[in-house]
Amino acid sequence: MLSVCILAGGLATRLRPITEKIPKSLVEVAGEPFIFHQLRYLSEQGVTDVVLCVGYLGEMIEDLVSDGASFGLNVKYSPDGPRLLGTGGAIRQALPMLADSFFVLYGDSYLPIDFSKVEASFRSANKLGLMTVLENGDRWDKSNVLFRDGQLIEYNKRAPSPDMKYIDYGLGILQASALETYEPGEVFDIADLYHSLSLRGQLGGYEVTERFYEIGSHSGLQEAETYFSENLRQ
Repeated sequence: MLSVCILAGGLATRLRPITEKIPKSLVEVAGEPFIFHQLRYLSEQGVTDVVLCVGYLGEMIEDLVSDGASFGLNVKYSPDGPRLLGTGGAIRQALPMLADSFFVLYGDSYLPIDFSKVEASFRSANKLGLMTVLENGDRWDKSNVLFRDGQLIEYNKRAPSPDMKYIDYGLGILQASALETYEPGEVFDIADLYHSLSLRGQLGGYEVTERFYEIGSHSGLQEAETYFSENLRQ
């Protein structure tokens, strides 16, 4: 199983005041920090190696998660440094810790999905990247993916077109070579890299049908709380 790069360095302004003193990954969901749910799930998927890209209050995450052994994982940390690098810059910074290809997972997302099937799709597509997509119809956020007949034609977060009915599900795979044109320490958004790859025909698409859960907003946090509370009782 490929290693997983988790983006957990943002300021989480939409969750204030909860995140004024803790990073988003440590927000409590169903009785424990959200990242505990994420890491336990990754271990169950067969993942062994995780790199956490941390920034805002990242030392608090490292203090709690440590080396990941309690989750059956090997966890390493890639801090942004004196300034936040953005999602793309954070991954570029972490490349020395990552293999030639790796999963990319947002630190505020929980995705009921079979990672092994996503990895198999990536390997068969032979592209620089892959994005999991969900038919959204603007339900959870603005749809930003043109996906047709199993092919990802364009991803455009900044200027989505009316014919885009899908959304980035929150799990991707990248080849390290897709980021090597960027300089270490450069600030950029992973969405811009995905957009560029899609226009070059280098971004595969893997369709999923089950919704995702996220804690990026207060409403999302409430839905995640309900989801985990119900599943923990089963």
